[in-house]
Amino acid sequence: MNPRRFFSTLGPGVLWLAAFLIVPSLIMLGYSLLTRTDLAQVGPPWTLENWQRVFGYDALFREWVPDNLRVLWRSLVIAALSTLLCVVMGYPLAFYIARQEDRRKQTLLLLLVIPFWINFLIRVYAWILILRPFGLYPSTAATFLGMVYALLPFFVLPVYASVEKVDWRLLEAAQDLGASPLRAFLAGVVPQTLPGLIAGVLLTFIPALGMFVVSDILGGAKTALIGNLIQNQFGQAGDWPYGSALSFLLMGAVLLGLWLYARAAGQKGLEELL
Repeated sequence: MNPRRFFSTLGPGVLWLAAFLIVPSLIMLGYSLLTRTDLAQVGPPWTLENWQRVFGYDALFREWVPDNLRVLWRSLVIAALSTLLCVVMGYPLAFYIARQEDRRKQTLLLLLVIPFWINFLIRVYAWILILRPFGLYPSTAATFLGMVYALLPFFVLPVYASVEKVDWRLLEAAQDLGASPLRAFLAGVVPQTLPGLIAGVLLTFIPALGMFVVSDILGGAKTALIGNLIQNQFGQAGDWPYGSALSFLLMGAVLLGLWLYARAAGQKGLEELL
């Protein structure tokens, strides 16, 4: 490849990724291998202790402490259930919006995205006033509600984009061949929306896994997630090496999700997601 052409086309993108993704990731990797010293400083010796702590091994007492594993498991469960609720609510909503006439469709899409015009923290704090009269604040239920409220648009929009491309003639053909309405929908429509469905699940599950604002405000101390744990390490605890190792765990989850999506939806589906 001509170096001149490379630097004039791909060069700026590569430099951007290197400066704001690769280099910071390498710095964070280096931090995860260092030791927290006195007065919350970071320095030698190099160690794998932070990575051991991620999986619950206490090198000081040489025993497995399940506290971190419980936090990781709780984060996965809440993220998965929040994603499931978004699927149950958002999948039919995407179809409902897509099947409306153009003017009504634009209005519904505007109502879907208009909350983004207001600061996220303000919207989360507003839920405190709503949930407090019902005795749901603070609680795990409030955390679920806040997660679904925050992430539902991220699921609906990619599914809506897939529904807009659906060839409804396949549904009619399946019904003409004797398939029941449910079977015709599952065989003729759902496969066409699968790329958007998978993208919506990823765009919901991955942020839910690392989100700490909702659980911190609406859940209080009752619902500490891995995002809260990471935020605490870089803030109050001042343990940056351990926080960096936990951050890499989340980054690995993101990369694993993208890889699974690429395997399921193929290269075209990955390009649509990006």
